[in-house]
Amino acid sequence: MTQDTFINGIWSVGKGSKFDSISPSDGTVVGSYHAADAKQVEDAIASARKAFDKWSLTAQTEREAVLVKYAAALEERKQAIADAISLDMGKPKWEAITEAGAMVAKIAGSITAQSDRAGSWTKETDFGAISLTHRPFGVMAVFGPFNFPGHLPNGHIVPALLAGNTIVFKPSELAPSVANLMVEAFEEAGLPHGCVNVVHGGRDTGQALLNGDINGLLFTGSHHTGTAFHRHFAGRPDVMLALEMGGNNPLIVHKTDDVAGAAEVIFQSAFITTGQRCTCARRLILPTGQQGDDILAAVIEKIDAVKIGPWDGEDVYLGPLVSAKAVAQALAFQNERVALGGKLITPLRDMVENTGIVRPGIIDMTDADTPPDEELFGPFLQVYRESNLDKAIAIANDTRFGLSAGVVTSDDDVWEYTQARLRVGILNRNRPTTGASGAMPFGGPGLSGNARPSAYYAADYCAWPQARQIG
Repeated sequence: MTQDTFINGIWSVGKGSKFDSISPSDGTVVGSYHAADAKQVEDAIASARKAFDKWSLTAQTEREAVLVKYAAALEERKQAIADAISLDMGKPKWEAITEAGAMVAKIAGSITAQSDRAGSWTKETDFGAISLTHRPFGVMAVFGPFNFPGHLPNGHIVPALLAGNTIVFKPSELAPSVANLMVEAFEEAGLPHGCVNVVHGGRDTGQALLNGDINGLLFTGSHHTGTAFHRHFAGRPDVMLALEMGGNNPLIVHKTDDVAGAAEVIFQSAFITTGQRCTCARRLILPTGQQGDDILAAVIEKIDAVKIGPWDGEDVYLGPLVSAKAVAQALAFQNERVALGGKLITPLRDMVENTGIVRPGIIDMTDADTPPDEELFGPFLQVYRESNLDKAIAIANDTRFGLSAGVVTSDDDVWEYTQARLRVGILNRNRPTTGASGAMPFGGPGLSGNARPSAYYAADYCAWPQARQIG
């Protein structure tokens, strides 16, 4: 039986309902778990609370040393981590090992960010000494997503630990197994017991964690869930909320000299990770006329040529969606837009029954009724044809979200004009919308978050500043 609850350094069996991790590559069960019940969640929070008393007072250099050892332990487990990610959520081999590598790299970047954005200093002034330091919040609940089940929660957990917080981590029930490997690495690194606790489960486990005595919630996921969390903590400014909630991301192509290059940027923006990145392009604004037609044709050629299949298939570039349910949701999303008058250019379709394996789709929405402003987490691109740049920008900004956007252009003036007018947190030129740097903030306005960007800026929401004056 799986030991699936980790509290104060001890593994035990969850006392809640049983659930399975289903491989979207072939529909087989790859792991069985028991959710933590409300009492176990309460115990995990109490364990983190007790550990906080000592960990928060541990010297910064000592905390860093533990996290450096954690990086080494992750490095030793890279292949096992990659295999766990692939089995749970279908990420192809090449991409899963890339995610495992990103988990290792996160530690050095987070140490630098902690010093840069949340460090300490002292200055002498005419009125005495002044100093600034940063203090941890306490017990942080971390909710992990399925699409990057190792890298994204790791991106919350590592900065939080560096700042002196302690953690209760609830992995996604769709991709749970990498969390146990992370715990192994923390144990090998010598992280004191209670500093990281793991409770597996779904909605009930998550609700128990929300209702618990926590000081912060660090979340990556859909805006539906994130806004529900925001409502839950209404009137609770004492709880730090860091919410990263996706986007309905636009990509504008205007005055480019490179049709093939534009098609490559579009393909990678819309379809990498089978469209399961919050920064994937969901809406493409192409010029009318022959060049726009040529670019679309080139993108379709790429769809036809790409290797799609199970995570362990030979040379597979696009793996499955996370579940057969996700396929049904994607098909319903496509059908809704057809009903609104959208014209299918190439349909998204189910390739292997009872799996998540799909062929990417494209639909022209130029003359259709306005669709709901929602994000589909899948490989489906909505196209708008518009040659007027101001109108293209208006289409791009016509969303409640604001995470990422891209501009494909050979004209520097077009870039200068658009970058000053697009309302997004991550903006790229002539490269995929999914390209994000760990040395930069990650987040955006609107329903994409609550002004708590992660990545390099995660240090900001993991500690509060304390200003000191000494007479």
